[in-house]
Amino acid sequence: AGAAMAAVREVEIDPEGTFKYILVRLQRPGGEEQRDIVRGTKAAEFHNHIFEKVNPEMEKLGYECKCLGGGKIDHNSKDKKIRVFGLSTGYGKADHSVTVEILKKVYTDYEITWSDDKK
Repeated sequence: AGAAMAAVREVEIDPEGTFKYILVRLQRPGGEEQRDIVRGTKAAEFHNHIFEKVNPEMEKLGYECKCLGGGKIDHNSKDKKIRVFGLSTGYGKADHSVTVEILKKVYTDYEITWSDDKK
């Protein structure tokens, strides 16, 4: 089971631009094992659109998903900078500090910051 969870990418975000993101907690039903993942894309007009895509994918792998909140990501791949900010009206504000820690695992050479700014 651990291997399957490890196979789930921690971060899937657009390579460029400003877009909505959500922080999702994966859990095995009845199990202790859990993991938080970050998903964000410009294709999503609303935060729940991201969740509606992630949830079935994760259910197929045997996970229960819970959205821990959302916000926005500003991804500048040229300058290697990511800014995490804002909130989700439907899910509330994700803990951006958690999001940043997850992003740092993947974007190791980036400057990654967060704030509670709306824009």
